[in-house]
Formats: sequence, structure tokens, C-alpha cells
Amino acid sequence: MKVGDAMTRELLTVEAATPLQAAAERMCDRNVGAILVLNGDALSGILTERDVLRAVAQGEVAGTSVAAWMTRDPETVTVDEGARAAATAMIRGGFRHLPVLQDNRPVGIVSIRDLMRLVVDDEG
Repeated sequence: MKVGDAMTRELLTVEAATPLQAAAERMCDRNVGAILVLNGDALSGILTERDVLRAVAQGEVAGTSVAAWMTRDPETVTVDEGARAAATAMIRGGFRHLPVLQDNRPVGIVSIRDLMRLVVDDEG
């Protein structure tokens, strides 16, 4: 199975200058754990629920931007990479979401949950 078979194609994106609270609200509205940060069409970072939690713990939500808390230049995968390789990268890196690129542009995001669905469906 390939990453493209498991990824979510409906991207949730923000710019780095977006207020952190606005990004968190959008994540809650869509019930997702990560949002891609774009500079034009290019991926510049990823903001996850863990990042938001760290900001809350430090009392830094009000008046701060996504740029202050996002992971810059995150690890990525391509649509053609194997699902096993993506899962291995997540486990080794200690994260649960990977932006998916095609021709160096974000086209999706894959979560560890998405990859587990492949395993469960395959055994089903």
C-alpha cells in the first residue's frame, strides 16, 4: 500500500502569521490533530495538537502566532512512498502526522491512524 491510498486529501492550512488561537479553533472545527502551514503554495511547517498544548501550558496562546509554535520544515513523504515507510518514519520521529507532497507541493496529510486503518482493512 502507498501513502496516497491512506492520506487525507482535504487539506487544512494556515499561514505562519495566523493567530495560534484561530488555528486551534480551525483544528477543533475539523476535528483534526494537525494543520499544515504554508508560505504561498510551499509547505513551511506543521502545527499539531501537541504544539498547541505546549503553548497553553506556557500561557502563550493569546497574542501569539502559529510561527512561534509550529515545527518548521517538517519531515514529509510522497504519495508514492510505501505506507510502511511512513509508519516507520512516524515511530522513529515520535510524531503522528506527516505532510504528503507531490511535485514538492502539499497534496495531503497522513496520520498514524490513517495507516492503522490500512492494516485493519487489510486483515478484515
